Amino acid sequence: MARRDARRHGVALSRLPRAPKRAVSDGAREHYAHPLYYDHAYRGRQADVDYYVALAKRQRGAVLEYGVGTGRIALPIAESGVDVVGIDHSAAMLRALRGKLRSRPQLRGKVEVHRGDMRRVGLDRRFGLVIAPFNTVLHLYTNDDVERFFARVRQHLLPSGRFVFDFSVPRARDLAADPERWYRAGRVRHPELGTSVRYSERFHYAPLTQILSTWMRFEGESEAQSHEILLTHRQFFPREMEQVLRSNGFCDLRWSSDFGSAKPSAATDVLVVSCRGDRDEEVSPKR
Repeated sequence: MARRDARRHGVALSRLPRAPKRAVSDGAREHYAHPLYYDHAYRGRQADVDYYVALAKRQRGAVLEYGVGTGRIALPIAESGVDVVGIDHSAAMLRALRGKLRSRPQLRGKVEVHRGDMRRVGLDRRFGLVIAPFNTVLHLYTNDDVERFFARVRQHLLPSGRFVFDFSVPRARDLAADPERWYRAGRVRHPELGTSVRYSERFHYAPLTQILSTWMRFEGESEAQSHEILLTHRQFFPREMEQVLRSNGFCDLRWSSDFGSAKPSAATDVLVVSCRGDRDEEVSPKR
């Protein structure tokens, strides 16, 4: 669920108890432990799929995708005729992806999957295009995370290759949401439960760490049908991201808005960034 939809259309529920505290790292796992719901929730998100497929078709050779998940983007790329190598840390998401591949024999050999931490996985291979779609970079919570990941990206880029990723632009109204309140976003069908449940969200932004925590609450007719999951995203401001990329050895930065050709503006919701590794900079990933 998108936090902006809940904030814009939801009804505040101030009487519900607060969710228990969890570690920031939990928010990089819990949302992705439910691949059926993930696919259901984002089934209508198509603009980024079309963008990355078109981008992949213009490149020579295979594409490396960080955060490959259930293959929402990787499978359409493979179906377009381009090989994909995917990296993801979630065993549940990769099981779902492998299941999809078994049911699509025509894609056999087109998608290669590796499970591991994107900050650490090293492949003995370079690519003309490396992508990290749908807020993957927002799971880089510390400066050390950023440095490790970007070093790995550059390690996997061909000299003329490009790194392309997208991330949501932080909005003051979202970061200022009352952390004591739950916002109802109506009923949703939960495919894992096979029923309709009440859905609400609560948000907390920590300005010193720039971490936005989103608690997602699913309330069914019984306790067995009710649960909460946490999603945590580091908030990168556009000029901050520009400096982070340049200081980590990237150059030729190109920015676009919402998977179109328009330049970024105050109305931009998602920034898309394309860049190259600076060949004058040495790449030495931390262990």
